[in-house]
Amino acid sequence: MSTVSREAGAGHSAAPDAGSTASASERPSGGHSRFARWSKRFIDAGVWGSWPVAALLFVFAIAALYLVFTVPMSLTQQLIFATCCFVCALLFRRADGRFATLVMIMLSVIASGRYMYWRLTETTYWERPVDLIWGVLLVSAEVYSTIVLLLGYFQTAWPLKRSPVALPADRSAWPTVDVFIPTYNEPLSVVKPTIYAAIALDYPKDKLSIHVLDDGRRPEFKAFCEEVGVAWTIRSHNRHAKAGNINEALKITTGEYFAIFDCDHIPTRSFLQIGLGWFLRDKKLSMLQTPHHFFSADPFEKNLGTFRKVPNEGELFYGLVQDGNDLWNATFFCGSCALLRRSMVEEVGGIAVETVTEDAHTALKLHRLGYTTAYLAIPQAAGLATESLGGHIGQRIRWARGMTQIFRIDNPLTGRGLSFGQRLCYLNAMMHFFYGIPRLIFLTAPLSFLFFGAHVIQAAASMIAIYALPHMMHASITNSRMQRQFRHSFWAEVYESVLASYITAPTLLALINPKLGKFNVTAKGGKIEEQYFDWAISRPYLILLMLNLIGFLVGIVHIAMNMQSQSEVQTTVLNLAWTGYNMLILGASVAAAREQRQVRGAHRVAMTVPAALRFSTGRTLACETIDYAEGGVGLRLPASIDIPMHEKVSVSLFRGNEEFVFPASVTFTSPGRVGLQFAPLSREQELDFVQSTFARADAWTNWAEGRQTDAPLRGLMHVMRVGCAGITGLFEHIYSDFQKARRMRRLSAGEAKDQN
Repeated sequence: MSTVSREAGAGHSAAPDAGSTASASERPSGGHSRFARWSKRFIDAGVWGSWPVAALLFVFAIAALYLVFTVPMSLTQQLIFATCCFVCALLFRRADGRFATLVMIMLSVIASGRYMYWRLTETTYWERPVDLIWGVLLVSAEVYSTIVLLLGYFQTAWPLKRSPVALPADRSAWPTVDVFIPTYNEPLSVVKPTIYAAIALDYPKDKLSIHVLDDGRRPEFKAFCEEVGVAWTIRSHNRHAKAGNINEALKITTGEYFAIFDCDHIPTRSFLQIGLGWFLRDKKLSMLQTPHHFFSADPFEKNLGTFRKVPNEGELFYGLVQDGNDLWNATFFCGSCALLRRSMVEEVGGIAVETVTEDAHTALKLHRLGYTTAYLAIPQAAGLATESLGGHIGQRIRWARGMTQIFRIDNPLTGRGLSFGQRLCYLNAMMHFFYGIPRLIFLTAPLSFLFFGAHVIQAAASMIAIYALPHMMHASITNSRMQRQFRHSFWAEVYESVLASYITAPTLLALINPKLGKFNVTAKGGKIEEQYFDWAISRPYLILLMLNLIGFLVGIVHIAMNMQSQSEVQTTVLNLAWTGYNMLILGASVAAAREQRQVRGAHRVAMTVPAALRFSTGRTLACETIDYAEGGVGLRLPASIDIPMHEKVSVSLFRGNEEFVFPASVTFTSPGRVGLQFAPLSREQELDFVQSTFARADAWTNWAEGRQTDAPLRGLMHVMRVGCAGITGLFEHIYSDFQKARRMRRLSAGEAKDQN
């Protein structure tokens, strides 16, 4: 029996075939079941496997789309056509099955195609230099965003939903595995749980070797590794950072496969059993990636109060994009929580060192040699998110620079070895990080009219609305259906607005000279002692917010002075609406820069599992956990139970049939709950605690349970509330800092007077 089935009960089963599971949104239910069954039979028809038929249909589809894009329509005709298409999209949005999703994608492509054809052929006749400059910038940004939209549809329209493959029943037939835990400057307290979890992996010990790759060469790490029985591996230099560290380890290890975990990524005990089966089935499989899951809040979640309420920035990639890549054999290696076949990695020269995103570049090299990759969308490890917004931005800068370096030195559109689907998936991944300039253009484009009177779109406001709104609305509801549990509507604009100013220069410089830049280590496990507003990191979007606020006021004055010109009023209202939306997005960006306190040394993780509380009298009380952290646990008790503060107790946690007992004392009580702090634990008890909490096979499988899926209007209202709170909070911070400055000046003046 597999580890998951023992601990998770109704969790993921080790099914033999990829694509045998379906998401909740795609299961037939209620009145839609007949439509879903019909759509499945239609899509699964064998005719689609015939390439001549597929090629003929592709040519026919392109020709049909071109005709739909280019057919001229009057304002009324376009309104009727757009309305009919949108009503159809809303109807299909209520239907189950992937066919309905494909229809919505088709309708969105039609709306976007008609808009872009009209935009490029009817609105680009600029007369003044100011119109030309701003007009070219805006249309270029729109072309970019439309290309990324279409590539995104291609990439995620059909997630593979691969299931695990069971290992042979005979454990002697299982392959040998090396586990690498690279570390550089992280404290031992951060790395220790990962080492414990690696020791706890459910795998034959004679086939498993664990290596802590310590580029910091620290004595305390050596001592700890010797004490717990894992290898402490060092090298005499730090060349090529993490990639070089792993490559050195490959030279001195011999496992048929190797797993990599960032030093804060704590694996579950089922990791190897879940992943290795696919390697035995597919002899060309070079790498299997699992999600990067985080049990702590990232800066957006922490500062905006959205932790476990709104999907974080990375969930779209690990929840949907990687699953879509898997269909095209284009799964990216992400540097951690992955299994790799040693012989194939060695064939491409080890982990790539030419760029600062060594992981994605390694996957590209493997794909070029014709090897396959796989993705299992089952969280099998969890780690710490970046603590501060500055650290988060630094990490994204490295990703943006690295993907741009790959685009320059090993472009997926050129060279041999890649399929058409792989090239497009890699292209979209790299184009994504070029969003900096387009996002800045969208945040400032309406100001060109409000400040300079520039007419960047040479068309009446009514025509702009009747073409642009269907394009945006179809994209919104289609992405909402596809991404519903992985990204809420309008949050992408917030994330991009925060990062746009910071990734623009690194990506441009990497395009010019891909050798510029260096690997930066993301700090983990830090504290933030006091709440503060990060004026330095927020400066770019503070400037943008102020410009949009001034532009909004100018627009209102402009309307008041031009009431007699209906067309001028309509154009101004359109730009004011755009500016108002930008202000809300920038307000949410500003709110993300208000760093909240983080004073806990260990993050609490919500988990409900059976527990037992034992008192010094010998009495035992059955209960369940509320949450846990490395230093203690919270328990839910009957409300009638009254426990004195500081009482010495012991708490039992369970894993399968095993019981682990930990000494503790009561540090918090309230009706129905109690907080316990552990007494100093032995090494064995520390290992037992990690096994019964972080390393449980089912630790992260229900993480998003109970969270609302996306609805565009609800997402818009949420972003608006956050944006308004961000703007009001900004003025509160300005007033507060002004008052502090006044008090400091008075204090300084008083001290100077006393000295005189």
